Amino acid sequence: MKFTKMHGLGNDFVMVREEDLPLGLGLSDLSVQVCDRHFGVGADGLIIACPSQHADIRMRIINSDGSEAEMCGNGIRCFARYVYENGMVPKTEMTVETLAGDMGPVLHVEDGRITGVTVDMNEPHLAGREIPVDSDRERVVAEKLDVDGEEVEVTCVSMGNPHCIVLVEDAANAPLTVLGPLLETHSFFPRKTNVEFVQVVNEHDLIMRVWERGASETLACGTGACATLVAAHLNGLAHRHATVHLAGGDLEIRWDRLDNHVYMTGPAENVFHGEYII
Repeated sequence: MKFTKMHGLGNDFVMVREEDLPLGLGLSDLSVQVCDRHFGVGADGLIIACPSQHADIRMRIINSDGSEAEMCGNGIRCFARYVYENGMVPKTEMTVETLAGDMGPVLHVEDGRITGVTVDMNEPHLAGREIPVDSDRERVVAEKLDVDGEEVEVTCVSMGNPHCIVLVEDAANAPLTVLGPLLETHSFFPRKTNVEFVQVVNEHDLIMRVWERGASETLACGTGACATLVAAHLNGLAHRHATVHLAGGDLEIRWDRLDNHVYMTGPAENVFHGEYII
């Protein structure tokens, strides 16, 4: 199976064409094998480029635990570069079909070199049942949850996939590996959730650590960064345009007042090409 290894701020992926997938092995099992960092290529997820009936191309992402995700912000930036450089979509502005709806990546090219990607991530979903969470509230802001006997205050946002944002004083020392998995599988989240621990430095700078649904702690999460800005703004702590600082680097996030869409700008890097032997 021919593949390309890519990453967005250290959130890494194995990229393949649908036609290059091996026969007789399900995507879940394949992703678990390929993403294993000791016996496989090593990645947070497997991303597959597929034909679309209405968009330029379709993206599927299978997490390292074998579950399929609706969307991935870092992944779609890598995906846009991958399909452009491999001639699958020979234009710098494209539409990508995902389980979270159609997304609109724009490649920034300077002197023939891709310097970054901006993605229209569409509107955030804020109503409880749309995220989804077990609440009928129109906005799930500063919701108090009992987590293994501890009260934790969360704000919830969907960017096509569910996010639970916990505001903390010090992101570096937040109990990510303890509270992360407890919140991911909490009964309040019927489809589980991604969990972001966020420190507000000022109205334009946010520090974020992430526990990703189906992938544990990762160096970055694009949809999580988008949800983080929205949550911080809803709590009155950030403007609509801010830099989100992640372990793997920075993302520029803007929540537009006019169209209500969230725009994410960041890098997408090639690591290597290879052939995985099944």
